[in-house]
Amino acid sequence: MVDIATRVWNHRWKIDPIVRSLIDTDFYKLLMCQSVFRNNPDTQVTFSLINRSTSVPLALLIDEGELREQLDHVRTLSLSRGESTWMRGNTFYGKRQMFRPDFMEWFENLSLPPYHLERRGDQYELTFEGSWPEVMLWEIPALSILMELRGRAITDQMGRFELQVLYARAMTKIWEKITRLRDLDRLRIADFGTRRRHSFLWQDWCVQAMTEGLGNRFSGTSNCLIAMRRDLEAVGTNAHELPMVYSALAPDDDALARAPYDVLADWHEEHSGNLRIILPDTYGTSGFLERAPDWLAGWTGIRIDSGDPAEGAETAINWWISRGEDPREKLIIFSDGLDVEKIETLHRQFAGRVRVSFGWGTLLTNDFRGLVPGDALAPFSLVCKAVAADGRPTVKLSDNPRKAMGPEAEITRYKRVFGVGEQEGMDVVV
Repeated sequence: MVDIATRVWNHRWKIDPIVRSLIDTDFYKLLMCQSVFRNNPDTQVTFSLINRSTSVPLALLIDEGELREQLDHVRTLSLSRGESTWMRGNTFYGKRQMFRPDFMEWFENLSLPPYHLERRGDQYELTFEGSWPEVMLWEIPALSILMELRGRAITDQMGRFELQVLYARAMTKIWEKITRLRDLDRLRIADFGTRRRHSFLWQDWCVQAMTEGLGNRFSGTSNCLIAMRRDLEAVGTNAHELPMVYSALAPDDDALARAPYDVLADWHEEHSGNLRIILPDTYGTSGFLERAPDWLAGWTGIRIDSGDPAEGAETAINWWISRGEDPREKLIIFSDGLDVEKIETLHRQFAGRVRVSFGWGTLLTNDFRGLVPGDALAPFSLVCKAVAADGRPTVKLSDNPRKAMGPEAEITRYKRVFGVGEQEGMDVVV
């Protein structure tokens, strides 16, 4: 097993880049990229970094030259022969050759497009522009780089023994969480922690700990590179990016109202089984389900990613019942701001009523809270989102208004079109 403290001590070695591979990304990104490659290859998009935690001054902590060096390194990456073979020949979600030959040929020849970086006060403005299939693959590497460089800025100030103690305490913290999770009967949990991880090495350690500690109750990792190296299931379905861009492309209000369902109609054509998971909260879960076509009720399940998770699950259960479906046969994936206490509560509340699963993210792969003075290694909320498509702004409303994004006039319009009324704000943990 890697001595993480020693590697951190020596992290400036060229052997230790932050992003090691184009498949050091989330599985859902590759699934979505293939769908976009098929359906919207010429759409021009802009992605932008958004630091929701403005109290973390990234431009003061991270050297611009070092940031550019890491971003430039990502642009030199291409698929290795082994990575290509894994994607072409592996079985994902019970399906062999999930990735089509035309997509793989394109991906094997891909180099990520240029980026634009400027300092704005204490923060960085980082944007990516170009064709949707290319630009979307910047999201996860960009976030991973910024999160790890911020961590390095703190650990650079620490001595070797201090680092040994830090990682020993962090390992103990994670192992105690895993020990608690062993008490949950029929638990199904996966690692969703790539985008805001402490580091690649730390995510890899957490995945190994979950594998040993939970056995077959650990269902896999969203990180494709780790899944390949550790012979684990690569897990993930789709994200808010798809309905946000489809909606931005809609020419009028009627087309806007249909856009979230058009996305899933395209997805339905490509995928079956456990990949047919609805993410309903982009423009409000209740309204989405009320207007959903009946064929969506036949999908495998729903992912709950904002708002009150218990309330969202109850809404999903009631919707399935109203459409003549048995909720006990349906899957609910909880994935928003999870930690052990919330996992325990939700599992005990819904196990037996539905098939329950958890996508455990930042507080698995980046829980260094309370381990250094001033809590300087605590995770923070950093996202990289599609902000425009073919020159039109994107909008996200969410079930938590504090996660909403987009121009105010467009937010007002989307609320009208999707019938979103008053919402209760909740703290954005990570």
